[in-house]
Amino acid sequence: MIASNIFKWIGSLFTDILFIPFRWLRLEVATADLGWWISNAVNWGFLVVLLVLFAYWMKESKRFLDEGTEDRA
Repeated sequence: MIASNIFKWIGSLFTDILFIPFRWLRLEVATADLGWWISNAVNWGFLVVLLVLFAYWMKESKRFLDEGTEDRA
């Protein structure tokens, strides 16, 4: 009984609360002319974050390689 309630609460959390921005994007913004631009801006934002993190990772990898502290098996 308790496990069933926990899974129902998790399902309700995702469908009723966490998906509100996506529902807004689908219903309100999709009908406007800016819907395509806003949806793709989210994707471009994720891509920029990914590229920044990848550049940081490569910089740190090069630093460890130059110092000779990289773990070599």
